[in-house]
Amino acid sequence: MSPSGRPQPLSLMFLLGMGMASERINCPSRCSCQYLEVNCTGQQLQEFPMAIPLDTRQLILAANNVSYLPAVELSFLADLVYLDCRKNLLGDDLDFTFIGVAKLVYLDLSFNNLTQVTFSTFSHLLSLVVLKISDNPKLVAIEKDAFANNTWLRHLDVSRTGLTFLDTSTVRDLPNLRFLGLSDNLWHCNCSFLDFITWMIESNVHFP
Repeated sequence: MSPSGRPQPLSLMFLLGMGMASERINCPSRCSCQYLEVNCTGQQLQEFPMAIPLDTRQLILAANNVSYLPAVELSFLADLVYLDCRKNLLGDDLDFTFIGVAKLVYLDLSFNNLTQVTFSTFSHLLSLVVLKISDNPKLVAIEKDAFANNTWLRHLDVSRTGLTFLDTSTVRDLPNLRFLGLSDNLWHCNCSFLDFITWMIESNVHFP
């Protein structure tokens, strides 16, 4: 320590090294961590990883065997803005799962086993901009008001699911929606679907 009370350069390097080592120690097993990001892609994880740094902003769990997202553990990651869970085994009831990650902007749940989307599934994600739930062949129902609170939603993909019908108001009332993926679903093109087709023609949304 210098007479002025300021750490010498070697002391600063030591403290910095200790901080970096501590960050590595806190990284979940079989995952890689860098500044504000935890990446656990393709690690054959069966469960949600523990010991995720609480300041994590980006969490990637893609290509694993995770079948359940614990709401309590997720709520510890209050600053999370990006969550990628594609290609897992998530299914059944996801209601209230994301209640503690209100800052989430990007959520990818594609290539899973989702069966339904209710109002309680994403209602707490008030900042959500991108939502990918495509390639969920068991997804057969999206409630009429499922995205009522997701008014910032700009990109929504429900392609290649088990959907046969989607109420027009479910997407029509999203003021910022610009991209809607609908391809390769078994839509029932009957009279009740006419209102939806009319909206598609008149809207400014891009349908790939």
